[in-house]
Amino acid sequence: MSVQNIRRIILASFICTLLIAGAFVSAVHAQSSDVTYPESTFKDGKARFYQYKTKDGITIKYFIVKSTDGVIRSAFDACDVCWPEGKGYEQKGDFMVCRNCGKKFATTRVMEVQGGCNPGPLARKVEGGNVVIKVDDILKGRRYFDLKGAKS
Repeated sequence: MSVQNIRRIILASFICTLLIAGAFVSAVHAQSSDVTYPESTFKDGKARFYQYKTKDGITIKYFIVKSTDGVIRSAFDACDVCWPEGKGYEQKGDFMVCRNCGKKFATTRVMEVQGGCNPGPLARKVEGGNVVIKVDDILKGRRYFDLKGAKS
């Protein structure tokens, strides 16, 4: 084998290694990415509802609302009690109302109170004029939306 052929093999091996490393870094980055929304979207105090579809087809629903105390809050569109019905919440004034049982929750309490029929809190940050939610945090709400077998 000539020296030139050995150099070509080494170069090809090096390029393959770089491509594999790049693919690995991209995969890791994709799993830990963020979802961002302009903070100005929520200035009117109206809840905005969003969905995130997982790779295996589960649709995770959540909402973001600016409460009357000026805090932008986020929560899953489900709770610990009524989630199997898959109905979520609707906004009526300064309250989020469960579409299944009718209980009302002040928007100022979203993310503050959890458990029972309270909207399941979803971590978020407000930075640089954006509301930032980590995809990993969205995925934590999967249990509310994997409805296979939830209804008898």
